[in-house]
Amino acid sequence: MLISYWTPIALGLFFAQALSAAFAQNAAPSAFPSRPIHIVVPFPPGGTSDILSRLLGQKFTEEWGQPVITDNRPGAAGNIASDYVARSKPDGSTLYINTVGTHAINPAIYSKLNFDPIKDFSALTNLVNLPSLLLTHPAIPVKTVKQLIALAQLHPGELQYSSAGSGAQPHLTAELFKTMTHIQLLHVPYKGAGPQMVAIISGEVAITFATAPSGVPLAKNGQLRALAVTSAKRIAALPQVATIGETVPGYLAVGWNGLVGPAGMPAAIIDKILTTTHRVVQLPEIHDKLIGLGAEPALSTPTEFNDLMKAELIKWARVVKQSGATLD
Repeated sequence: MLISYWTPIALGLFFAQALSAAFAQNAAPSAFPSRPIHIVVPFPPGGTSDILSRLLGQKFTEEWGQPVITDNRPGAAGNIASDYVARSKPDGSTLYINTVGTHAINPAIYSKLNFDPIKDFSALTNLVNLPSLLLTHPAIPVKTVKQLIALAQLHPGELQYSSAGSGAQPHLTAELFKTMTHIQLLHVPYKGAGPQMVAIISGEVAITFATAPSGVPLAKNGQLRALAVTSAKRIAALPQVATIGETVPGYLAVGWNGLVGPAGMPAAIIDKILTTTHRVVQLPEIHDKLIGLGAEPALSTPTEFNDLMKAELIKWARVVKQSGATLD
């Protein structure tokens, strides 16, 4: 009989191996991270996502003892990076600084995407809420939103504004401003926030909307002039700068940056990343730096962040429709 081959010793070895395999499988997530981590950024170096990735990456490296590398993958307003992350292994080795643009605006403005912004990602946490600054080159003879509107009315379609790309958050933020003020501005898209900012610093364009961490330092050192912020309230980093809503009632355009991974990440890995992220962002040196740049720390649970992304999809689809914004 076949059963005769299963001696007590053989049976003991079989069950020992089975228990060992089961233990190893259950213990695998707790061993995270066992190799370098890549934090994918959907834009070139220089923007808010890149700043966040490098701040987090340095602390994650110290906490985990593994290299944490910023992986800039620009293109198609973040869609290239999103598609790459969605197709990556859900083992925690690939994380993603996602944005209101990649996960709320792009699904509204692109007719077809190769990923689902909710189903193809594991939501981890929101990181920061991001007001933008309305910035002008110092050579432009305006110091207030009211003066800018008047200048644009005198020269319809002549004032150029830069963005980080067609369909990116700065583009939609500007289009909402155009719609609500009934002015004409000429959109000049660039490949990422870095080139967007270089364009206005050099005087290639007159205006830009930049997320606060990108714009605040340039406003403080006088390279650019901050006319207003896009949030409901003034920001601590530039308390003297008015909100657009003080001139254009009802105007509000606040973005966010969060942390996600590919769909299907094990709960144990999500918990470890989440715990470390929350601790790091609340460190005084990181928290104060973010506040100083105009970024408001806004940590959340995975469920809360998932709900935020779903609500933002609805909100920005409405903005896109109302503004009539299309890809150039």
